[in-house]
Amino acid sequence: MKQTLWTKNFSLLILATTLGCIGGIAGSFALSFLVFDETGSTLAAAVVIAIEVIPYVFLPAIAAPWMDRLPRKPFLVFGDLINGVLFAAAGIYMLNFEFTYVGYLCFSLLLSCLNSFDQLAYDSIYPNLIPKGFEQKGYAVSSMLYPVLNIIITPIAAILYDKVGIAWILIAQGCFCALASFTESFISIDEKNCLDGKKYSLSLWWKDIKDAAIYLKKERGLQRIYSYVAVTNGIASGNYPILIAFFRTAPGFSPALYSLFSAAEFIGRSIGSAVQYRIKIDKKKKFPFVFFVYQFYDFMDVILLWLPYPLMLLNRAVCGFLGSNSATMRQAAVQSYIPDEFRSRINAFETMLITAASSVFSLICGFLGELLDYKICMSVCACIPLICSWIFIWFGRSHVRKIYEHGEEENKE
Repeated sequence: MKQTLWTKNFSLLILATTLGCIGGIAGSFALSFLVFDETGSTLAAAVVIAIEVIPYVFLPAIAAPWMDRLPRKPFLVFGDLINGVLFAAAGIYMLNFEFTYVGYLCFSLLLSCLNSFDQLAYDSIYPNLIPKGFEQKGYAVSSMLYPVLNIIITPIAAILYDKVGIAWILIAQGCFCALASFTESFISIDEKNCLDGKKYSLSLWWKDIKDAAIYLKKERGLQRIYSYVAVTNGIASGNYPILIAFFRTAPGFSPALYSLFSAAEFIGRSIGSAVQYRIKIDKKKKFPFVFFVYQFYDFMDVILLWLPYPLMLLNRAVCGFLGSNSATMRQAAVQSYIPDEFRSRINAFETMLITAASSVFSLICGFLGELLDYKICMSVCACIPLICSWIFIWFGRSHVRKIYEHGEEENKE
């Protein structure tokens, strides 16, 4: 029988992810402009991002050891269902009451607490739903999904934001989350309960944490990859309010142009993911390619806002294409390298590191955005990951290369 990536379980997960992304993209776009429109401050927008990432710094450490011992599917199903209820409730609230910044901060904090569990469950169960030998293709699909949907949904969200308002967008987002939860409930996967009838105790939790720490301490390649990813994602989060403010205030720019700007990058990402799906790159060539992408992408961020708008679009399209290729290679390599019994805990460490960096850099970039011209602020911040790519990746290349050259079984699809 011919092997295929598109098994029942993988197809259901991708369908559920699609439904969740549709609502999430529209809601995130609308909420980003709502905060700036209501406050007029890049720092206020940055505080929202900083608040949202706080649960990701602490909660994964609590949940991950438990999740490595219990089935992960229930976390996934009920996480999306609860999110759906909360988004719908927020939309109904916005129909009847005025926006309050403090209330929005509290709502964001609650959602982030729930999403930190949901995302950890998704990242941990996803590799187990990819048939053996299809890791690169599986992650190519997931990395292509969001860009494609973003191209479609973001312009629609920009129109709906002005036409129907934020409330109905949030209600729709709640419905899509509920549909995603319903779809995930049909996934059939044999997951073991590793507690063996024992009560999960604080001492057992601490033992699981120490075991993961011992494993990670030996893996210098993972340490370096996670460190660079934390910096580059942190800067990206910090620059997001700067981009919103630039497109809102610079002469000749608007939210509609921002939607096209974002679409250009996601078109590039979609094409890059399609290439990854069709072409298998030799293991020996992965590390040099990834390091080149890191250098190129970071430099393009440095010059981004100084370019004429048509070249800004080209800049994002090329970066999207290359970034999608490197991200797919990294995800497939790292997730197949980590043993399944450690995956939730190691993914939790990565999440905590990235979100801590995002919180710090969001505040720094938001503060600089109050003091500096937006173009200068973006360029200064983008220099940081450019330097860190040499420190963490190039100077530790012997360790990092080992992960990218880790064997992936051949497939015959």
